[in-house]
Amino acid sequence: MKVKSSNNYRSVISVLIIALIFLLLISLVLGRYPLSLLEIGRLFLSRITDVEQTWTDSSEAIFFNVRLPRIGLAALVGAALSVSGACYQGMFRNPLVSSDIIGASSGAAFGAALGILLGVGGGLISISAFIFSALAVALVYMISRILRQNQVLGLVLSGIMIGSIFNAGTSFLKLIADPNDQLPQITFWLMGSLNGKTLDELYYGAILILIGLLPLMGLRWKMNLLTMDEKEAQSMGVAVGPLRLIVIVCATLLTATSIAVSGMIGWISLVIPHFSRLLVGSDFRRLLPTSMLMGACFLLIVDNISRLAYTAEIPLGILTSLVGAPFYLYLLLSRRTRMNI
Repeated sequence: MKVKSSNNYRSVISVLIIALIFLLLISLVLGRYPLSLLEIGRLFLSRITDVEQTWTDSSEAIFFNVRLPRIGLAALVGAALSVSGACYQGMFRNPLVSSDIIGASSGAAFGAALGILLGVGGGLISISAFIFSALAVALVYMISRILRQNQVLGLVLSGIMIGSIFNAGTSFLKLIADPNDQLPQITFWLMGSLNGKTLDELYYGAILILIGLLPLMGLRWKMNLLTMDEKEAQSMGVAVGPLRLIVIVCATLLTATSIAVSGMIGWISLVIPHFSRLLVGSDFRRLLPTSMLMGACFLLIVDNISRLAYTAEIPLGILTSLVGAPFYLYLLLSRRTRMNI
């Protein structure tokens, strides 16, 4: 049985890696200004060594200033949101939990909107998003522990409450923002988009996301202990407190950075980990890599639909909500007995 499970995991990972490479190449090629794979390869080589220029200046500008930053961030943000959602679900021992449900997204959105209002740079926007996202998660977790009722229901209700408070704060920031400059920027950003991203945003986004991903990938062997009772884990000689803190910090950093560079892109952190769990099970050693690859593939597909389906770009948050909201309703209905709703 273990051999079969291991073989299944290797098959899933192999398929997802091939799918991710295929989607990256297709995404770089497709667009209103199409590029060939040969042209893309030569453009990459031109940044490493001397290559005879066979492309136009327009092709080079579109590839490096428009196409590459957007596609790179789509893969990174999809991977980051999926991994953070899987971590939150494991830490709270509830597959209905995500960065959207427990207030992390609302807190990060408020922090990023505040950064835009204050006119700070991209790096400081990420820091502001991280601080308020961490604050939201901490408040939700403390309130859910205080409640003596059903902890799952308490977690969802406290997440809704804290999320509403931060959403109200974001609405107030929109009210006092400059209607000619800051308000359109905040409004469009809240709908989620990767349009107009630069290589600098790709660089700092990649650095922060890797800082959050690498510790989680390295600790995924121990993260299964977070799904156990705390006393049971301590009896095995494992300090759960420091591990839980690292997971919270890294997952919140992934959420905050993703929202800071792409705006509000909801539901990925709920839907993708659940699909990954159906494929490879709940073991974090397999769940995190699967969620990372599947999330990257999913957001690449959604972003291609966003920029190619119509003349005007469709915000990513709208497309992901069309998938995520019905699926969350399905999860609630399937677990209604255990939640005592």
